[in-house]
Amino acid sequence: MNRASVKILTFVLILCFIVSGCEKDSSNDGVKAVVIIPPGFPSMDFPPDNNFTMARWELGKQLFYEKKLSKNNTISCASCHKQEFAFSDNVALSLGDNNAIGNSNATSLANIGYHPYFTRAGGVPTLEMQILVPIQEHNEFNTNMLDVIDKLKLESHYVQQAQLAYGRDLDAFVITRAISTFERSLISGNSPYDKYLNDSNLHSLSPSELRGLQLFMSPQTNCSSCHSGFNFTNFQFENNGLYLNYADSGRMRLTNLPQDRAKFKVPSLRNVAFTAPYMHDGSFTSLQQVIDHYNSGGQPHVNKSILVQPLNLTTQEKTDLLHFLNTLSDDSFVRNNIFN
Repeated sequence: MNRASVKILTFVLILCFIVSGCEKDSSNDGVKAVVIIPPGFPSMDFPPDNNFTMARWELGKQLFYEKKLSKNNTISCASCHKQEFAFSDNVALSLGDNNAIGNSNATSLANIGYHPYFTRAGGVPTLEMQILVPIQEHNEFNTNMLDVIDKLKLESHYVQQAQLAYGRDLDAFVITRAISTFERSLISGNSPYDKYLNDSNLHSLSPSELRGLQLFMSPQTNCSSCHSGFNFTNFQFENNGLYLNYADSGRMRLTNLPQDRAKFKVPSLRNVAFTAPYMHDGSFTSLQQVIDHYNSGGQPHVNKSILVQPLNLTTQEKTDLLHFLNTLSDDSFVRNNIFN
């Protein structure tokens, strides 16, 4: 990032996170209809300066699909986070403004409101701040927040909605918070596995799926050591032995520590059947390839997790594990018309 971009981003951060926002409409009308918490999930926390309202959600939804967020008005958040793929993308690296190739595979936004930090390297602490990242990245939106604001202010409905939602002029505070309000509603927890878990009905999963579940949770595979909890991730940073030499230095970009080289945030496995290709660089096109990788034990990278070891799974065990992983996908989530 050049010096001018740093100055612009610094200004925007000051505007967003030091200047306090007015809250003209702070009611929670509509929250139960939009932010639906599945059984077994914790409550969804909204920041004090960005409590949920339908006005904020509606504005955020429009901005999520707004291509004027990019320099040449060609892509939006939804261009790389498509609902049919659980708000991820179906290519290894998404194309940004002027068809620039992205740095890493676009992750799913399902249950993004529960994440403790953002980006694969974990360098962004809040969802509101994350909105700024694609805007200024040259291979994504390739612009800056000041230009985005100037363009959107020409749209009278955005100016009016900003006042209705936040009681202030359309600015960086409004844009980042409205989009994050919409993204926090992207909650997914109605997969076949959830139905099995909540109904306690052993017959809701097939014998193969149940065997796969047992394998997933067993010390033999250690899958659940990293892919744990209601969201199937512990949000830690790990190296899984994908390569001996990585083009992407991962978390080391932030910490500058050799022990963080090529470590990435453990992704959620929810909706994994919809989110191919896989890995930080989208190098695996199928879940079968993912299973084969872990079964092999991966490459002996110096930072590889000690949990990634050869599994010696039989053909049937690999099939069972695949069948179980498919039960983590929530068809109702990718088909919910409220999000599009």
